[in-house]
Amino acid sequence: MGPLLTPLEDPYRSRAAPPASARYWSWLFAAPESRDPLIGVYALTAEWRALIDPATEPQAAAIKLAWWEQEIARLVAAAPLHPITRFLSGLPCAGCVDFSPLHASLEAAARQLAGAPLERGAELEAHGAALWATPLMAAAHLARELTGESARALQRSVSALGAAQYLEDSIADYRRSALHGRVIFPVDELLAAGIEDSDLTASPAPERLRSYLDRLRSRAAALYRGAADQMPGSERASLRHLLVLATLGAEHSERRTRSAGAFRPADLFKAWSAARRATRHSPKH
Repeated sequence: MGPLLTPLEDPYRSRAAPPASARYWSWLFAAPESRDPLIGVYALTAEWRALIDPATEPQAAAIKLAWWEQEIARLVAAAPLHPITRFLSGLPCAGCVDFSPLHASLEAAARQLAGAPLERGAELEAHGAALWATPLMAAAHLARELTGESARALQRSVSALGAAQYLEDSIADYRRSALHGRVIFPVDELLAAGIEDSDLTASPAPERLRSYLDRLRSRAAALYRGAADQMPGSERASLRHLLVLATLGAEHSERRTRSAGAFRPADLFKAWSAARRATRHSPKH
């Protein structure tokens, strides 16, 4: 028997999966082998989300992101210092996982923090996937060994999921970002829609902006559905938390609701149903 895993302490755990959020339901219904990797990765991304939040002071956030770059390098070398990365490093499969792709997430976070908008809409999904899909893929590798076509299919699924999560966050927070001098939508799409900088801070939003946001919601919902469809059948039971995220994400995008906030019984039911279907339809069950 290996050494006992030191539990992830609060407040990291509570920030990782806030009650009633999609992340909370995905963790609650995750397979046993996925729960520790998932809460660890959610805790890590919660720290990074806080740094790129529009209300965070940019210079302080940039310093902290640079420190996280160094910390991921230490994690790759199996010598982390932070409680979250030490938790991840202590997981049973950590020795077989390459954590270096997490640098791409930090690079994407640094670009967003710098405030330079994306030039083209074609970049949006890749940027979102770098931010949020890469950590989800690390959690999947921490839960079980993934190789061959299953790993490639899972990467496609998780990339769609990460891009959809980025869109969902952007739609919810675009006005706060604009008030802090950040434009988080692609320049070519804003120009094509006739949206001015002043539109992004207006309340209520003008019609042309509302129409654009509706198109983004439809795009996010399609990405969420695509993430569920591309999930390899052999991995659905062990990685059913991803299907929970995709199911709730599509629902929230279509109904224009947030993925966190007040408890909604419908979210609990849909999360449970998605996890149950994943287990029943898995070839291993």
